[in-house]
Amino acid sequence: MTLTDLANPTKFLALTARILPWLAGVTAILLAIGLYQSAMAPDDYQQGATVKIMFIHVPNAWLSMFVWGVMSVAALGTLVWRHPLADVAAKAAAPIGAAFTFLALVTGSLWGRPMWGTYWEWDARLTSVLILFLMYLGLMALWRAVEDPSRAARAAAVLTLVGAINIPIIKFSVDWWNTLHQPASVFRAGGPTLDKAFLWPLLVMAIAFSLLFITLHLAAMRNEILRRRVRSLQMMQASRVSFTSETGGGSQATASNEIGAA
Repeated sequence: MTLTDLANPTKFLALTARILPWLAGVTAILLAIGLYQSAMAPDDYQQGATVKIMFIHVPNAWLSMFVWGVMSVAALGTLVWRHPLADVAAKAAAPIGAAFTFLALVTGSLWGRPMWGTYWEWDARLTSVLILFLMYLGLMALWRAVEDPSRAARAAAVLTLVGAINIPIIKFSVDWWNTLHQPASVFRAGGPTLDKAFLWPLLVMAIAFSLLFITLHLAAMRNEILRRRVRSLQMMQASRVSFTSETGGGSQATASNEIGAA
């Protein structure tokens, strides 16, 4: 099955019905393994047990940016390639991305309190992530505010592509400005700086959270397709009822005229 075939909502629904149970199972297993490894990881010699917040915070922070990247590709699919499911993918991803971003902000604040002495600091990394969270909320509000799905899809696609400028700002803010946030310690030119006792649980959790996003995203896309089908059926039924009442009223008026003439 090619990407073109998946443009057919019926084929997409059939595919997701087969793979979602397997995805959910693998995700649950990896999450269990990752959480166990995270709990068994040693305390850091400087941060103590608080370092274990990293195993939740970092995957959420990664996915907060990754989901916006997925939405940006979907926005191009809406504006450039006119892919039938592109706007469905973008709309389904927005609440999930907002949840990941919110968790990244909360866990980052909890981690920052013992490390920095404060829950919040208006430095470049934290501020840009907060802006990302607000953009997610803005997109969700835009989808709800515009009734016409096609108009909402185009407006949301433009806003998504404009907001993509914030992603490299988040990524490189610790390199461009002097911030409290530490620089990259996993994906860096010189290789990871984390000890393997922390690196492996972090990678397992990152994979588990990524699969969690894929699972939730596919399920949300299924729900959105089904919701639109129900909406279309309701509109067709309403149009049929309206047409029937109009034609019925016209027939009654004609019969009355004929009786009056007789």
